[in-house]
Amino acid sequence: MVKAPFPKSWRQNILLPPEPSWPDPWLADTPAEVPRQKSWLYHAVLACFLGGQVLVRILQGRVNRQSTLTQMALVGPGTLMPVLMINLFAGMIFTIQTARELDRFGATFALGGAFALAFCRELAPLLTAAVLAGQVGTAFAAEIGCMKVTDQIDALKMLHTCPVNYLVVPRVVACCIMLPVLTVLGLVIGILAGAAIASQLYQVPASQFLESVRTLLMLEDLMAVLVKSVLFGAMVGLAGCTWGLTTTCSQSVGRAATAAVVTTWVGLFVVDFFLSLAFFHGTGVTLH
Repeated sequence: MVKAPFPKSWRQNILLPPEPSWPDPWLADTPAEVPRQKSWLYHAVLACFLGGQVLVRILQGRVNRQSTLTQMALVGPGTLMPVLMINLFAGMIFTIQTARELDRFGATFALGGAFALAFCRELAPLLTAAVLAGQVGTAFAAEIGCMKVTDQIDALKMLHTCPVNYLVVPRVVACCIMLPVLTVLGLVIGILAGAAIASQLYQVPASQFLESVRTLLMLEDLMAVLVKSVLFGAMVGLAGCTWGLTTTCSQSVGRAATAAVVTTWVGLFVVDFFLSLAFFHGTGVTLH
């Protein structure tokens, strides 16, 4: 006796996998499931408000020392080697470019001073802050963003713990403290590298190079560099924390980390322009 074949519907269910009943995100025409990311201007304004809250808490002495020391240990040693390497080669490159032009006018005696005025005032603080933004700012945005999407920040609120006190203030204070230290170390390495290149390639004695640096680089310049570093550190910490706190879903964590770096770099150059106008606008030192 020949058995009847399975019905057509049974054979389809057995031989063919059922069609998925949920929408495929890879084939979706419009990303309706992903919330729209806020603009950079929105985050810039939010970072200003967040910076005001951090400043008020610092003035009130509401800073968790243990958390701040933990963040300082992560910020400083983690970025020390990249900062030293970048300032080392930047000092050598800048010395080569400067010495080439000064040699045309027979003014290689002022090589150290020209190096100090440009590299120490502008290049070293910006390079150090850029390294900090790329390594630390992204970590802040990703870490806080993951906490936001996994409801850990809501859990902090349920435990009557302010997220700004617990997450933002220690990170911003750590960046403000460690970035000047890293900038000073980068300056020292850059100056030594510039002196070595000037001595080896352009027969400018290292003592003459360093004396020129000491003559033209004033104490006010060093104080301005430290003030810049503190403000740059605050910008790096605030940008990373702001983008992390405004993360809406797991898919936007990576975009938040990337946007935090780009926002910080743009903000660094904008703020540096106004600080340069405030600190260094006017007539310079006259060489005799």
